[in-house]
Amino acid sequence: MAVQEARGAVGAAGAHTGGCTCEGCPHGVRERHRRAVAEFLLKRDEFAAHKGLPAAVAHSASASRQWVSEELAQQAWHVAERSRAEGQAWLERLWRRTTALVWAAVALLLLGQVLTSIGVGWTAARTAGIAAALVAAGALTAASWFHRARGGALAPVIGEDNRLSTSRAVAAAWVLFLAYAVLFLVGRLAVASAPGDRDALISGLALARGAGVVTVLAVVCGIAVLVRRVVGLRVSAQRLQKVRADRPRVADLLTDDAGRGTFADIQYVVISAVVLVFAAVRLARRPDQLPDLPWGPAVVVLISAATYLAGKYAEGGRPVILSVVRAREAGDLDGPIRTGDDVEIRGAGFVPPGADGADRLSRMAVRIGPVHVHVPLVPVTGGFRNPTDSVLTVPVPADVEPGRVEVQVVTAAGVETNRYAIDVTE
Repeated sequence: MAVQEARGAVGAAGAHTGGCTCEGCPHGVRERHRRAVAEFLLKRDEFAAHKGLPAAVAHSASASRQWVSEELAQQAWHVAERSRAEGQAWLERLWRRTTALVWAAVALLLLGQVLTSIGVGWTAARTAGIAAALVAAGALTAASWFHRARGGALAPVIGEDNRLSTSRAVAAAWVLFLAYAVLFLVGRLAVASAPGDRDALISGLALARGAGVVTVLAVVCGIAVLVRRVVGLRVSAQRLQKVRADRPRVADLLTDDAGRGTFADIQYVVISAVVLVFAAVRLARRPDQLPDLPWGPAVVVLISAATYLAGKYAEGGRPVILSVVRAREAGDLDGPIRTGDDVEIRGAGFVPPGADGADRLSRMAVRIGPVHVHVPLVPVTGGFRNPTDSVLTVPVPADVEPGRVEVQVVTAAGVETNRYAIDVTE
């Protein structure tokens, strides 16, 4: 019996690796998502090769296109549900990883203190440094547990779009560093016995000693608050398109919503990281005062922050229709737009950054007069031919009355384009 129970336990543990698809298991959630993606890609490529079409719609190009679009849309929604479930499971596991990383940093600090004390002896400053690290790590661990469903210690730097925020991450790094520096000096002050040492430590906390680093802290925190306000106002005014990500990624700190690297974000992160390391070295070399960051590096950070803020003001833009023409196949006669014809809408910004997935593309619609037409998904091997960021092709439904009607595109982010008038004949 004991041997059978042991074998059963091993089998249960092994069932959660490899091809596990059970409910409530992180491995199962990830495996179900992987299989859903594989099935969708296979079906999309089959439809792109004109395979798998039922005989009832194969004779009609418009009917087969509509049927293929509906099938792909349903499959894409299923994939999106699996992806969101995997993202939530990943966030719930992240708090343990962040906690382990925090305590690993404390262990590395302790190891560094021990190695550097060889030959010179252990000092009160080293004890204060370890004590400050333990207090900070304990606070971060408690915060991680309370926010374990939202990514643990990373919860404050995850934006409303479920991506890591560059401005919040930079501000959080400076806040943690200054908090550690103050805790370190407080620890030294608590163990100082000589009046002269206490007076030196108190004077080291004066604003004149840390004016540069305090200025940087104020600016980066202000930038984090201002960027959130700017993005919120631009989204509500439909001047910026935002779609929610399935889960945050480290690459979000250096890229835009579409995953492309952006100069404003990269330079802000790099410069802030370099100056932060410089400030940490200053604290290590002068452990009796706040890091006396020179005004040269401080001004560099301020310029970098201003560049980042300007980039946030400049990014995005409202989608726009430039022209609408009648689409025709090779050999068709030229003519006016009639009901049942396909129209090609040309413009810019139809696909928001990060909305190139099939589930988001299937949410796009075109308003032709009073009728809303969903944009059909036209697959090709490796992607979709329709819709694209600059061109949409939709049929003019029979419910559209002949005459002058207005065309308007509604993107996956819910943003509406300008209205463009066309003439529909009988």
